[in-house]
Amino acid sequence: MELRYVLAGCGGISPAWFNALQRMPFVRCAGLVDIKKENAQKRAQEFKLGEVLIEANLSAVLKKVKPDVVFDCTLPESHVDICIQALDAGCHVLGEKPLADTMENAKKIVKKAAETKKLHAVMQNRRFSASIRTLRKFIESGVMGRLHTIYSDFFIGAHFGGFRDKMKHVLLLDMAIHTFDAARFITASDPLSVLAYEWNPPSSWYAHDSSACAIFNMTNDIVYGYRGSWCAEGLNTSWESHWRLIFEKGTILWDGGKNFKIQKVVGTEGFIRETKDLEMEPYGELEWEGHAGVIHNFIDCVMNGGVPETVGTDNIRSLAMVHSAIESAITGKKVEVKY
Repeated sequence: MELRYVLAGCGGISPAWFNALQRMPFVRCAGLVDIKKENAQKRAQEFKLGEVLIEANLSAVLKKVKPDVVFDCTLPESHVDICIQALDAGCHVLGEKPLADTMENAKKIVKKAAETKKLHAVMQNRRFSASIRTLRKFIESGVMGRLHTIYSDFFIGAHFGGFRDKMKHVLLLDMAIHTFDAARFITASDPLSVLAYEWNPPSSWYAHDSSACAIFNMTNDIVYGYRGSWCAEGLNTSWESHWRLIFEKGTILWDGGKNFKIQKVVGTEGFIRETKDLEMEPYGELEWEGHAGVIHNFIDCVMNGGVPETVGTDNIRSLAMVHSAIESAITGKKVEVKY
């Protein structure tokens, strides 16, 4: 079986998709869509896609090639229109993060997927790394006892230029979805409420708030604290954040990459109890990581049945964390996370 796909939005993120798709012989490109057709033509040549239909709007391609799958790499504000068109045309849809630009539009997409009985999922590439799965597996082993508190730090001096420099809530709206979704995955819990604060440091090159803190109450009696900035010069964290996880029997530090430090309490006396360093057994190599991991998981579910790990009905909970944090920062009040 071979799946025919159309990719909409041939901008800067699309090469990550094409690089992954070229490793998958069970899919074939049938069309490309971009409001600037020259962008689509450039990608078709760059990735040697052959004779594919290129149009400036999705509806024309859907009518002519009738693909099995639509990959949505357009801007967030376009997701609702692209996804609903594709779902109504009988296509399964995998889209770039975030699920949508607003919670209202996200709910429309999730509802349409249910009505059409087609799969819809979101690109959360951080879930498909051996490191985060190593951590999740170790937590589930119970060696450290119950997890009760988790913190993430995201500090990068990112000089993008372009639209982000003038974007409101730039850190929370454009980047925090990755960290929030990772927190949900690591803890196997969902958000209940949030208290957040945003600000723009005097040295910031952004027009609006580029730094934020948030405290989430999660299910399973877990508290999650987020700190971040996109105008923090020097000593940057990884793009996957730096993490501290506190358990009843010890603490784990993770740099977002391959480095873990684990201390388990073994002493029973004294002001500071004696600890022992532990090693974490690696999860093992993943054949499909990052973008390729999400795409492969999605395609496997389309071809063989099952629910994608980043299915919209689940991912909307991560998006709700973003919009609830923004609401809390604006109002100065603790906000219930609704999805």
